[in-house]
Amino acid sequence: MKTSRFITALGLAVLLVFAAAQVYGQATFKPKAEYTMQVNVGPLYDWGVGAQRWADLVKEKTGGKVIVKPYFGSSLLAGKQTNWYQAVADGSIDFVVDSTINAASVIKPFNLFNLPFFMPSYDDVDQIENGKAGAMIIKEFEKGGIKFMAWGENGFRQITNSKREIKTPQDMVGLKFRVVGTPIFIDMFKALGADAVSMSWADAVTAFQQGVVDGQENPKSVLTVVKIWEYHKYMTNWYYVLDPLVFGVNERVWKSFPADIQKAIQEAAIEAADYEKALARAYLDGTKSINLLKSKYGVTAVDPFAEAKAKGMIFTDLTPAQMQAFKDKLAPIYDKWVPTIGKAIYDAAVEDMKK
Repeated sequence: MKTSRFITALGLAVLLVFAAAQVYGQATFKPKAEYTMQVNVGPLYDWGVGAQRWADLVKEKTGGKVIVKPYFGSSLLAGKQTNWYQAVADGSIDFVVDSTINAASVIKPFNLFNLPFFMPSYDDVDQIENGKAGAMIIKEFEKGGIKFMAWGENGFRQITNSKREIKTPQDMVGLKFRVVGTPIFIDMFKALGADAVSMSWADAVTAFQQGVVDGQENPKSVLTVVKIWEYHKYMTNWYYVLDPLVFGVNERVWKSFPADIQKAIQEAAIEAADYEKALARAYLDGTKSINLLKSKYGVTAVDPFAEAKAKGMIFTDLTPAQMQAFKDKLAPIYDKWVPTIGKAIYDAAVEDMKK
């Protein structure tokens, strides 16, 4: 009986100490006046809207204790968008909402999402992110010193250009395309006979205006935000890759927050990512995301494809046979890049998509 009472008393003491530590941590927590957030695009893109929503929710859910300021256009990196992972990992930047593409040169498993025509649908994307492959990728991501919060989405990437309609790989021969400075994209466009020009998005629109490049590839939000129809007449929907977004926090910054603040930031990230994904998928997954935006968030999204067509853009949807021609041309990409990504991660993703 005495032993039982001793154990009970000891357990109660431990709980009291833990509770006191929690209270002490909350009482002594002194946040910075402002926490910085890296965002590659501007505030009007779906991606930028999602980043701002996370910042707003963090302020709301922490009772104003934590103020996060998004710095759009990779302004903290002087426009060098592919440097975000190192900058957040070393603590130069606190928070981040950025594309897996822009860190794929450092986090090699991110290139899984860049394998051409690997993920045919949004369901496949979700299965990978929430499955074994996603967990393996997150583990590799966090090794560098960034705490993973949630998956967002830039979206399936389509191709636009100012010269001609693209229906076959031959139509791409000789054209110059702006691509992000990630090696797998150079390999893909070279395989299709095109000239890939690496440049930051900050320089891309100027390149379109000056005719330095003939085209580019990006998700749908580039249509209305950039008004791409002012530079490019043709768009081919080929859904060849999709780049997720990563919501993350520098690990040391994350550990500096008491438990209640961590919980609030995590919840805010999940909610903001859910909203941002719905924006990115609106009009592309039937009525699912449109209905979610209306019912849950009271938002009505604009149909960018309808607006672009009204401005004179010519849209091309590939037939299965035409799509297969592109797949055949890009098949060698797998031989080179699966070993770089990690065969175990690739195999896990294949299994995830079967579930």
